[in-house]
Formats: sequence, structure tokens, C-alpha cells
Amino acid sequence: MIKKIARAHTNIALIKYWGKADAKQRLPLMSSLSMTLDAFYTDTYLEAATENTFYLNGIKQANRASERVFALLALLNERYGKSTHYQVRSYNTVPTAAGLASSSSAFAALVGAFDHYYQLELSPRTLSRLARMGSGSATRSIFGGFAIWQKGHDDASSYAYPLDEQPELDLHLLAIELNTAPKAISSTAGMALAQSSPLFAGWLTRNELELTEMTQAIASKDFTQLGQLAELNANEMHAMNLTAQPGFTYFEPATITLMQLVRQWRIEGIEVYYTLDAGPNIKLLCQLKNVKIITERLASVFDNVKIINTSFGPGLSYRNVSCR
Repeated sequence: MIKKIARAHTNIALIKYWGKADAKQRLPLMSSLSMTLDAFYTDTYLEAATENTFYLNGIKQANRASERVFALLALLNERYGKSTHYQVRSYNTVPTAAGLASSSSAFAALVGAFDHYYQLELSPRTLSRLARMGSGSATRSIFGGFAIWQKGHDDASSYAYPLDEQPELDLHLLAIELNTAPKAISSTAGMALAQSSPLFAGWLTRNELELTEMTQAIASKDFTQLGQLAELNANEMHAMNLTAQPGFTYFEPATITLMQLVRQWRIEGIEVYYTLDAGPNIKLLCQLKNVKIITERLASVFDNVKIINTSFGPGLSYRNVSCR
């Protein structure tokens, strides 16, 4: 039997989304810009079943992740006039709940699988809007390269679009798995708390400026400007977490150590910048010429650390797989 599997790659936001204007519709308070990654992806297929079941990496799930999957499928059923139960099988290469945005590829692949199952041939914009209802960051994983999620003001206007799906930019991302344990504070909870920070209003005001500057850096292939902006934006996000009422952090001791090392390496002439989302794992932005030396230095400081070198990934795609 041949099955067609939907594959979506995860993305990392260089200009962050961190706050919801409407939790039910998953409308963000700010626009965001991301880089889709080639090394991390989710493969998903679904088929009709007598009851809803969800398998992740071959293991049947009965948890919050499963609830989110079937909540989105219920919404899709309602929107497209279906009443089917599903067996969903997903294979995820992204460490779940460790700050590497596993939900972005997961829900983009899920809406792709639904689209293919019913041969709806939905537009990328529609798929982006639907993916948003599963996870905000998933709206960007419909596209490869660089994508922008415009915040919009309602369901119809809040979607991502491609900025440059095949960038000619020397940009590598080193994903450093310092800690693969599930995070103690979910992204949803963290976003809500962050809005109590006295810094939040100012950060929100700066969003359009930083988005414009990042777009310009990409257009001019300016790695230095891109790296500086990405690091600044990540620091701003985590500053709000630290100054929330009550304050909280996703940092672990190793996170802070690596942030300090990155600054020191720049002083020594190794151009590298960091970014991180809701978790302790840092992603380093560098050029190909510095991948080897940075990897060697990381291995000398952290025991048994997993380092994955990744660059630009594609948008939502499909592939045929033989199944017994």
C-alpha cells in the first residue's frame, strides 16, 4: 500500500511571537519572522477510523498533545463538512517541549495531511491560517526559507507568507540540545505572564521597526545585521519573562554559560549570535566558515552535548511511502 505523507519542517523565529491578542483564534499581538530549518521536521498521515487515535513516533498518545491534535481535526471537520474519526500517525524529529518549536512542524504537517486526505487542494494561505489554529508558530512552517507571519486582526487576516523561500545567504543554525526535558512553563502560560512585564508595551511598539530591519538585512544578505537583530530580539523576549509579575525564566545554568561564551567568541573574532525560544536550548547563528570551530569549542565545554548543523528547509511537501 502506498501512503502519501505530509512533511513540514520546524522553524525558528528570528523576530519573535510572544503574546496573544485572541487566545481562541490564536491571533498574535505582534508580527514575526522565521527561518525554516532543514534538519527538523514532522511526517504525518491520517486515515479514517472508528475512533480517534494518535500515534507519535509509534507510541499511542493519550495526553495534552493528543487533545490538541483532535481539537484541530474537529475544527477542520466542522469547517469542511466532515464527520470522520481518524487514526493519526506522526513521526517527529524535533525534541518535544524542549524549546525547539516542535508544534510548528507538527500542526503544519497535520493540516497538510488533512488537505491531502480529502484532496481539497487548499491554498498555502489557507493552510497557514488553519495551521495557526493548532499552534501559532505552525502558520510559518507552511513555507520554506524565510517567512513572515502578519499578525492581522481576525482569522482571515492572520497568516504567514513567504519572504524568500530560497535564500542566497550564508546562514547556518547550530541547534544545541543542552536540556531535552519538558519545560516547566508552557509557551501559552509564559506568553500570558510576560504581558505583566513593565517592558512589554515598549517591546510591542518596537515590533514593526525590528521586523523592517530584519527584512532589510535579509534582502541585503547582511549576516551581521541579521545576527545582531535576532540576538537582540531574543534577549528582549526573555527580559520580559524575567521582569514579569511574577518573574520566570526558561534559562538553565548551561544556557547562561553558552550565552556568555558566544559574546567571548565574538571578541575573539568568531562571528556568532544566539537566539532561543521558550526553553533552555540555544540556537547559534553563524556562517559556514565558522561551523567547525564553534562545534569543536562546544564539544570541549559541554559533555555529550548534541549539536545539529542545519540551514534552510523547504515548505510543506508530500512524499509517497510504502506501508505493509
